[in-house]
Amino acid sequence: MGDIQTEQGEALELVFVPQSEFQRVRDARASAVQKARAFAALARINTLYMIAGAWSGHIGTSFSSLEIMSWLFLNELRDLDKGPDKADIFFSSKGHDAPALYSVLIGLGLLPAEKVHQLRRIHGLPGHPHVETPFIQANTGSLGMGISKAKGMAIANRHAGTPRRIFVLTGDGELQEGQFWESLGSAANRGLGEIVAIIDHNKIQSDTWVKDVSALGDLDAKLKAFGWHVARIDGHDVEAIEHTLRSFDAIADRPKVIIADTVKGKGVSFMEGPAMKAGELYGYHSGAPGEANYTAGLAELRATADALFAELGLGAVTTETRLRNPRREPRSTDNLIAAYDRALMAQAARRTDILALDADLIKDCGLVNFAKTYPDRFVECGIAEQDMTSMAAGMARRGALPIVHSFACFLAARPNEQIYNQCSEPT
Repeated sequence: MGDIQTEQGEALELVFVPQSEFQRVRDARASAVQKARAFAALARINTLYMIAGAWSGHIGTSFSSLEIMSWLFLNELRDLDKGPDKADIFFSSKGHDAPALYSVLIGLGLLPAEKVHQLRRIHGLPGHPHVETPFIQANTGSLGMGISKAKGMAIANRHAGTPRRIFVLTGDGELQEGQFWESLGSAANRGLGEIVAIIDHNKIQSDTWVKDVSALGDLDAKLKAFGWHVARIDGHDVEAIEHTLRSFDAIADRPKVIIADTVKGKGVSFMEGPAMKAGELYGYHSGAPGEANYTAGLAELRATADALFAELGLGAVTTETRLRNPRREPRSTDNLIAAYDRALMAQAARRTDILALDADLIKDCGLVNFAKTYPDRFVECGIAEQDMTSMAAGMARRGALPIVHSFACFLAARPNEQIYNQCSEPT
């Protein structure tokens, strides 16, 4: 498990890269590939800074997407200087990578430089993308909606006579949502060639491996079967990103998708997914790193950035510092997750008919102990709340006592039709 800090600690000096260093990269006499690599390295430092300063955020999925975002904003999205209503469109359907997107936008001067200090602050930058922020094209909350939104944008743009290319970044855990698959067929039928989907295939959903929850199988073949043009690359290889997107230029009659094989937590060795030990949950999905891990992670990121700057002939990276805002804690707290964990375990010991179902939130819902103690009574359903709810109904129909777990915002909305249907069945 990672050193995720939740308690108030001593004031920590945080390091960030000023906007002028990003401009130095853009002005360097070097190839577009070299510039994008260096730009992404700077954005990683600022992403870590923003999350540490906010005491909250999603490091792993932000780090896995930065080469992709950096290349798109530096080299693919046309007319950014004309504003978000005139430019090509990019948005992230997974949304947890908002700090990475903000770092790129700030580095490009598309957001004010001072916003780097304002993640998850009042009048600052929201923890998930929201359209009130410039160049944020879609809100993100429940997953699986990205391709559907892109289709709507493409059709409306065509109707208005203002076609724009649309790039949508999705997660691989997100592919467990049924809407993703529902959205593919009609995009191909309509020949929406302006859409390019990119799957950030870091292979870890929130805390665990996708393959252990709901394996994606032959993903290339599945996407091709829906009529999409498919390419697969190393998502951290900027040269491969460029080459693949240039190959897409000749394909205008159908939507395209890149399966970008990436590493969750890329750039900090101990935060990277492959560093997980067998049986562990991934420790850097959400939360801010503790002081020791912040310092160690920053050292790795600075070494990488300095090396890339040297390649560009720019010398060392200039950074600035700021003390982390203290975290204000209430005078007394009651830990709801811990209390629920104790209550569930007590009931499970008394009632063998209790089954616990989870929608990819095992830590957040207090289910770690239950899963370890009663593995035969725990069902990890993944990011598929509707499926989980009807599975529970089937269990109840056969005499079990299932308990479903997710955040209220997900359980109160999407599964509502499932709940309505099941409640109409006599028991």
